Amino acid sequence: MKRYRVKLDSCLSLKDYDPDETGDYKKNDDDKGAAKDETEKLVLKLGRLQDRLYANGRNALLIVLQGMDTSGKDGTIRHVMSAVNPQGCKVVAFKTPSHEELAHDFLWRVHHEVPPKGFIGIFNRSHYEDVLITRVHGWVSDKTVKLRFNQIKEFEEMLVESGTVILKFFLHISKKEQKERLEERIKDPEKRWKWSSGDLEERKLWDKYMKAFEDVISATSTERAPWYIVPANRKWYRNLVIADRVVDALESMKLKTPPAPKGVNFSRLKIV
Repeated sequence: MKRYRVKLDSCLSLKDYDPDETGDYKKNDDDKGAAKDETEKLVLKLGRLQDRLYANGRNALLIVLQGMDTSGKDGTIRHVMSAVNPQGCKVVAFKTPSHEELAHDFLWRVHHEVPPKGFIGIFNRSHYEDVLITRVHGWVSDKTVKLRFNQIKEFEEMLVESGTVILKFFLHISKKEQKERLEERIKDPEKRWKWSSGDLEERKLWDKYMKAFEDVISATSTERAPWYIVPANRKWYRNLVIADRVVDALESMKLKTPPAPKGVNFSRLKIV
């Protein structure tokens, strides 16, 4: 799974990444089932590691999910984080900035939502919207965008130095796959609530978005806050890749179960 990690100072081209890739798994029912079984094992391990993260209270984990509409950000959270205790996890979806938020620098509202030590934080869209949608629509200049690239890297570096491990995932789907998922929303009454006419307008800007993603990922994938390009046409493989990387990040913290309170003889302790 490490092959999906974007190298430092790389000149990224998303055309080099196949959104339909499934790694060592074939696209048949047997391999799909095997991948789902492996994902389930990783999800259960993630739950156990989260308990240790919370109990130790020394580190935090921040997961950033970015991608085009229908790329699977909600589905990733629903499946990969299914064994996580909600009391130790917070999901934040950044919407259009409020008047108060616009009166501050663009990172002000983001810093407020960073997970405290012992917690897992998930950004469903993030501070990167301020160098993606703003750039694609021409709301900010290229000069401002480049300044924000540096500010984001410094912000994330500060978080890392304070004990936060950062994982950033770009959920990479094809334009054809997005079309099929949008059509599914139209056909399925249970999914129509997700529909927005704005999705079609944003789809027209697909090429501009791909270029913006390439630039921002190339500029902000660092050794301590890396980006991963996740093939996301196949939901089952997307979940496997992300679960693997999240478990790996938690294991790298070398979390151990804290010692029991001193002065208590548990072998002689009786509950009346």
